[in-house]
Formats: sequence, C-alpha cells, structure tokens
Amino acid sequence: MTTLGTPLSPCATKVMLLGSGELGKEVLIALQRLGVETIAVDRYYNAPGQQVAHHARTITMSDPDQLKALIEQERPHWVVPEIEAIATPMLEQLEAAGVVRVIPTARAARLTMDREGIRRLAAETLGLPTSPYVFCDSLDELRSAIDGGIGYPCIVKPVMSSSGKGQSKIAGPQDVKTAWDYAMAGGRVSHGRVIVEGFIDFDYEITQLTVRALGADGRIETHFCEPIGHVQVSGDYVESWQPHPMHPQALAESRRIAQAVTDNLGGQGLFGVELFVKGQQVWFSEVSPRPHDTGMVTMCTQWQNEFELHARAILGLPVDTTLKSPGASAVIYGGIDARGIAFDGVEQALQIPGTDVRLFGKPESFVKRRMGVALAHNPDVELARERAKQAAARVRPRTA
Repeated sequence: MTTLGTPLSPCATKVMLLGSGELGKEVLIALQRLGVETIAVDRYYNAPGQQVAHHARTITMSDPDQLKALIEQERPHWVVPEIEAIATPMLEQLEAAGVVRVIPTARAARLTMDREGIRRLAAETLGLPTSPYVFCDSLDELRSAIDGGIGYPCIVKPVMSSSGKGQSKIAGPQDVKTAWDYAMAGGRVSHGRVIVEGFIDFDYEITQLTVRALGADGRIETHFCEPIGHVQVSGDYVESWQPHPMHPQALAESRRIAQAVTDNLGGQGLFGVELFVKGQQVWFSEVSPRPHDTGMVTMCTQWQNEFELHARAILGLPVDTTLKSPGASAVIYGGIDARGIAFDGVEQALQIPGTDVRLFGKPESFVKRRMGVALAHNPDVELARERAKQAAARVRPRTA
C-alpha cells in the first residue's frame, strides 16, 4: 500500500530529480499533484524544473562527492535520474547501502547512461536485433571500423549525449573526420569514444513508451502506450505523433523487444524504447529509463501523459496508458543565441483549432535549442501533424 505524505512536513514523501529540463519539469509537476515534496537538481541555475519545484539545488552531478553530499543532506525517498551525465557508480553505492532508492534502479541508470552499456546488453546479452556496430577510441579506429565491415552510409554517435547531440550520418570517407569532431564536441562525457553503426534501411522509427508499474497484487506489470512516430534531424527530435500505424506483427515484435530490455533493467517507471521498423522487421536502437522527448506528444493524446505515468509508477500507483485522441507535437526552437528571450505569436499559434503550446522557461536560448513545443490533437493524425507544425512556426522568439 502506498502512503503519501504532506510536502514541507515531517511526513513528506520526497523525490529528487537529477536533471531539471523540460522533461523533468513535467515530472515534477505530476509528482506535486500527488502531494510529493520535490527537489530539482541541475548543473545551472533556474533550470525549467527548478522554477516549479519545492527546492532547487545546483551541483555538478557527474562529481560523485557533490552528488553523495547532496543526497545525504536532503535524504529523499527516491532519486530519479533525468539526464545521462550523472555519477552513476555513486548512485549504485548509495542504493546498495540503503541510503536511497534509484528509479528505475541504479544499475539501469548506469547501463543506459551511455550507448555502450545498453547496446552490449541488448545485442550481446539479450540477443536482440540491432544494427551492426563498433566502438572506437580514435579517428583511426573509426576509419578502420568503417572500412573493415560497417561500410557506408553509417551513423556516428558519442557514447554519451542527449537529444541527438554529436550524432551524424556519413556518406563516404570525406565525412569521417567531420563526424568524429562533431561527436567529440557533442558528447557530455567520455570524450574520445564513439559508436559507429551500420545504416539500416528502415521504413520508419518509433518510440515505444513502456511502463513498469505495480499491479493490484503488488507485482510488477508491463504496460505499453500506443506507438509514437517521429522525425529526427541530425539525431534531434523535431516532431512526433501518436499513434503511428504499424503492421500487427511489427507492433507485437516492438513490444516483445521493449519488454525484454525493460525486464532486464528492472525497477519501476517509464522507459522510452526507440526502434527501427521495416515491414514486419524490428531493430532495437536505444532506451531511456525516463520520459522521452518524442513522448511530449502524450500531453495532448493520452489520459495520463508520459510524465504522469512515470510519477505514478515511481510511487507504486496504478497507471492507465489509454489513448485519448490522436495528436502530434512540433518543436519550437530558440532561433537566436541570447539570454532571457521573449516570444511573439503565441496568440496566433493558439488560434489554430485543437492546439496548445508549452514554453519551457529556459534562461538561455541557442539557435537550435528546444525552447518549447506545440501540440495538436485531431482524429486525423496527418492533420494534427500539420497543425502542430503551423502552430510552432507562428511562435517567434526574439531578444527581450
């Protein structure tokens, strides 16, 4: 039985988020609606989640000493990693010592914080279908891996990055050094190591949101949301929609792969499993043990969006993955490099039927930084996609 306390009281139920961007902000809001006391941690001040949490803390989360000191000071019931650049070995130590419970588990956070851990788990331990791959520690190793069997075209990614940063598709030898340099600039940590993947000629890619939550009998049950289609540019999500039409066999295989990975990772919470699909064939790509950027579409498509599902699963509460309406999302970019920008055109965006806008409140804008998202719901997914993109285009960031 789950007992929830009162925030800012001796009986408070406390959750600490490590990473407080736009996804973390929505998780914090969902937790607060259930009476949870929230602690938002990030590497910079006034991150989106810090603006809504009960407590805001700013540390270098990849520093094990800083991370340990903060967790021991705050004593949360749960620690919820929301980004990759975290000192996960320290989380494992603290979890093993009974100091805190990590969502979904400290092991899952460690394995999924870099592409090497999760790719080796999926392909080598679980035997799931993936693209061919090689890990490389130098530009020369990258060239040798491509020439030795990966071939062109191929994909080069840092072993750790977020939102597609540092990822590129290369067509021939002339692109290799540029891809290596881009990966080095885009990786959060572990500079000097990349994964190169053989290119799969897929029809489309999806995100299969998968929830591990307690059932009525106290045992973990796996729940699936309707598949989310998405478009990425240089590995960065720019639009998504739900549901994406799929052959029944491909959908069943997607869910089989998603459950195999999440069962191994264990724990409770929502996972974003990325998959490539061609006809009835499905390949595992990546998994995040947390809400997924493409899943922001669920804010207009599901009765319980991905953030509410994550919050409920964390707390041991029942979940409902039912689709409310087909819909779509489109990214609103900063467009400029500036601090404290303003937004014009929100009124015009919301004049489009069935739309909504979320502005994240990030204190600093970059040309290609995600500053907001437009949402649209409609029984016709293609119409929803068009309206979401129209709404996003009407929001115009500018210097204040």
